[in-house]
Amino acid sequence: MNSANMSEPNEAFHYKPPDENIRQKYKHIFNLGNPLDQRTAKIIFDKLAAALVLFIIFPFLLILKFVFIIEGLLISENKGPMFFSYKAVSAGKIFEKYKIRLIKMKYIDHEGAKRGDWHAYSAEWTPASRTYVGRFVKKFYLDEIPQFFCVLKGEMSIVGPRPLAVHHYERDIKQGNVARALIKGGLIGLGHVLKGTPKMGEPIYEYEYIDQYLKLSSMKLLWLDFQIIWRGFKVILQGKGL
Repeated sequence: MNSANMSEPNEAFHYKPPDENIRQKYKHIFNLGNPLDQRTAKIIFDKLAAALVLFIIFPFLLILKFVFIIEGLLISENKGPMFFSYKAVSAGKIFEKYKIRLIKMKYIDHEGAKRGDWHAYSAEWTPASRTYVGRFVKKFYLDEIPQFFCVLKGEMSIVGPRPLAVHHYERDIKQGNVARALIKGGLIGLGHVLKGTPKMGEPIYEYEYIDQYLKLSSMKLLWLDFQIIWRGFKVILQGKGL
C-alpha cells in the first residue's frame, strides 16, 4: 500500500509553515546548515530522567500488560501486542519511535507496519477503533511512555519539537520548517504544551526554543526545560488526550 496515496486525518499534521515574520526574526536559525551541537547538561539530564522514569513506571507497565491480556481474553478482537513502532525523524535522522498500541489489530495495515509506515496505525485518530485500554491510555497520553526508551538510547530528548513520522517530516521540510532538522525531537516541546488550543501547530514556538537553545548557557537551558516539563505535566493531568 503506497503511503503517499493514503488519506489521513487532518488532525495528524498540525504544523504550519513559517511566515515571513518568523523567517526574518529567526533568520540566523534558517541559515544554519547542520544539526546543533548537543548540550552536555541536557544529555545527562535526559538519560538520568529517562532511566528514573522507566524504573518507576515499570510496575505500572506490568499492570498495563496484564490488563491488555485480560481485555484480549475477554474480547478476542482486542488482543495483540502492547507496543509498536514506526519510523520517525529526530535531528534529521530516522529512528524507531515506540508507542503503546491504542487500536484493535483489524485496524492496522500489517504490510505497512512491517515497513515502519505511520499510516499503518493512523486509525488511532478514530476513537471507535480503540480498545478499552487504548481509550484510557490515550486520555492521559500514556501511549508516549515507551519513548523514554528512545530518550535513554539518545535518539530523542525530554524537551524538543515533537518528532514526526518520515512522511510528515518531509512535508514539514518542504513547507519551510527546519526545526526538526536541527535538534533532537522531544517527548514534549514549547509548542506541544499548547495542545488543545488554537496555538497548537504555530511554528514560532519551536523557533523560540531553538533561539533559546543557541543563546542560553547549559544550566539556564535546563531550567527552561524544567519549566516546559512542568507545563506539559499539567496538560497530562487534565486528561484531555484525543
